[in-house]
Amino acid sequence: MTHDPARQSPEGPGFAFESLSRRPDVEAENLQAHDTADRLLLDTAAERLRGNGTGVVVIGDAYGALTLGAAALHGVRGIRVHQDPYSGELALRRNADAAGLAGTYRSLPLDAELLSGARTVLLRLPRSLDALEEIAALIAASADPAVTVFAGGRLKHMTTAMNAVLARWFGSVNAGLARQKSRVLTVSAPLPADRRPANRFPLAQQHDVGLQAPLELRAHGAAFAGASLDIGTRFLLPHLAGARQAQTAVDLGCGTGAIAAYLALTRPALRVIATDQSAAAVASATATMAANRVADRVEVRRDDALSGMPDRSAELIVLNPPFHIGASVHAGIALKLFADAGRVLAPGGELWTVWNSHLTYKSALNRLVGPTREVARNPKFTVTVSTSR
Repeated sequence: MTHDPARQSPEGPGFAFESLSRRPDVEAENLQAHDTADRLLLDTAAERLRGNGTGVVVIGDAYGALTLGAAALHGVRGIRVHQDPYSGELALRRNADAAGLAGTYRSLPLDAELLSGARTVLLRLPRSLDALEEIAALIAASADPAVTVFAGGRLKHMTTAMNAVLARWFGSVNAGLARQKSRVLTVSAPLPADRRPANRFPLAQQHDVGLQAPLELRAHGAAFAGASLDIGTRFLLPHLAGARQAQTAVDLGCGTGAIAAYLALTRPALRVIATDQSAAAVASATATMAANRVADRVEVRRDDALSGMPDRSAELIVLNPPFHIGASVHAGIALKLFADAGRVLAPGGELWTVWNSHLTYKSALNRLVGPTREVARNPKFTVTVSTSR
């Protein structure tokens, strides 16, 4: 492997990458708040950062390494930032306060305002090609024609298909030298509108789930499983007929909103709260509710787990928990969601969960929520109901 001999930028007074925290996200020895791709991106873009004034946009910054690195090491101010996970926004805020860099950036949705007039974009490459395509389309349509995009990641998560996606929207895509198992693609020359593909997002797909009409899912690029119906969710849905009667139900980690829409369609008197920390999921679920004509009965929120809900306030929570944090397989996120569900459920309230059977979550559910029984099981998935004490 070829390594770039360029040295990394020195860390400025009051700022050190190692001081960055993941909180409120899961902290663990094998989960870091920065990596070598962050440092390589900042080094590669250093000259552009120093001369770009307020035209810098950061997309996909996990916990603030890129944003705060640009501010501390290169004096950039007025940085516009988009992070899909809400926990990333909260971590960036905490880290900025700790480093004395509050006020150097502002967080924005993934839309035209984020990219309007941008001349330099630092992008952590998403693993999803759909997510990359949606970002590339927005940059090409909204940024300054002289924009340069520095798109970086770890080699193990990069593929040549990413180059092909970017080439559909830009005239120049060049791969830099690898360094410490990371690489940066330098991208420029947005194609004119008549040479760019049509924007496909949000995607739409209909699914037969045993209702009178198909369930239609809408999905933005970064939404998990896209507009398809997750197979764990498909296994869970028919069993929800056995869930307790309630005035309000919560779809925790709602994704594109399949569970929330299904509950609203099968229980017309039910009010549903759909919550997810992913901005793409919230936008997707909002579109899903409109497509299924239940938007008047489903409230979609962006939240870190259930932090916006008071203790003992919910009668019914439904959850298909993720088993990964970013690129890392880790049970910590599911345990965090179980614990928050246990906090929010009223006595006698139910948490319905579907999970990969090999993960053996039952003991954790017993401990964090309450007595848990198995409702259904197949070779891949287990459905359980936990009753709050």
